[in-house]
Amino acid sequence: MYYYSVENKLAASFLPGLPFPAAEAGIPELFLVKRELPIARCAWRVTDARQLTAETETVAWFDPSRMGEKPELPESVTAAIESGSLTAIDIGNPKWREALTYFTPKSDKKRVNLLAVGDVGSTLLTALKLLGGDVIGSIGICDLSDKTIARWTTEMGQIGWPWNYDALPEVEAVDMDHLFECDVFIFAATKAIPAVGSAIKDVRMAQLEANAGIVSHYARMARSANYQGLFMVLSDPVDQLCQSAYNASNRNENGEWDGKGLLPEQVQGYGLGVMTSRAAYFAKKDERLKSYLTEGRSFGPHGKGLIIANSIEHYDNELSDLLTEQTVTANLKMREIGFKPYVAPAVSSGAMQLILTLRGEWHCGSVCLGGIWFGVRNRYTPYGLEAETLSLPDGLYAKLQETEQILRDIPVR
Repeated sequence: MYYYSVENKLAASFLPGLPFPAAEAGIPELFLVKRELPIARCAWRVTDARQLTAETETVAWFDPSRMGEKPELPESVTAAIESGSLTAIDIGNPKWREALTYFTPKSDKKRVNLLAVGDVGSTLLTALKLLGGDVIGSIGICDLSDKTIARWTTEMGQIGWPWNYDALPEVEAVDMDHLFECDVFIFAATKAIPAVGSAIKDVRMAQLEANAGIVSHYARMARSANYQGLFMVLSDPVDQLCQSAYNASNRNENGEWDGKGLLPEQVQGYGLGVMTSRAAYFAKKDERLKSYLTEGRSFGPHGKGLIIANSIEHYDNELSDLLTEQTVTANLKMREIGFKPYVAPAVSSGAMQLILTLRGEWHCGSVCLGGIWFGVRNRYTPYGLEAETLSLPDGLYAKLQETEQILRDIPVR
């Protein structure tokens, strides 16, 4: 094991001869790796020693026991992992120094900028205004329509607790030139949503081609602004649009990859939250499914490939399939009765998960997994992004592998 002094922190590594001052052995704060993966997490909280030697990022990260043998580590490094205080850094990423301080708040409360105040955006805005006062200081809204901006700044300005008028976040207009002067940027724009009654079965994927171009444009804007905050994708299909945003931001003006755009940890998709809540809605109605309410988990995309597990410890494949089917088709039931299903997604996937994110708590979101974005329970910590790790039943793990392949097979520009 080799030890270095990096940014005034003690770092350990298996790599000799790194261009940092040598240091005495001790309990490290950092662990330096250098991987050849073109798209992979740059900084993360280490929860298992095997994460330090893994050559690929797959769903095995969610169950490290499937990643092979644990490497032998000095007691000091093991102690850092067990205490949850070790951050792994991929120094092969050209922006690894920025990853060390990613998402460090400038103040106790965050500035949130929201792009597009349509059905989803306005519902999200209302929920953030009402629920986010402990972590959100102000919200900027941007839309192509000046009338829409005027409407929602006025409406939100007239919502407040009597005699405590500063308790809720202020809402104000923000123009394109200042869109990335914030801690959180929310992409809620969409080019077109298939009309209610249309013959399109997979509504989310029908939006991919149109929305990928839009999110890529704003990702390039984020690159130009050297944006340091969270790039939150709420528009469908969230998982693929995260991939599009990351790819676009990391190419120069000639379209060449240089890795100087958004970090993988900066981009997160917010679509899994409503699927988690929809599963709970159905579990409450069926005695067979109630184990989900205390033991269940959700994984994967906001749509095809979603996996709802009735329980981790008492996993039942048939019950999980039933609950997954009910959850995946819930939006179609709403469209059948004549309404677009946007209220629950805006609140459960958007507002609630963002508030949990800003509090540093566990939330549902899609994170980078070796070049794709995969929904999982995760949280931001002072030691890096942490995805939940569990001992997964074989049947459930096999489904995660299937979903991973589905996501890798979808062409994303």
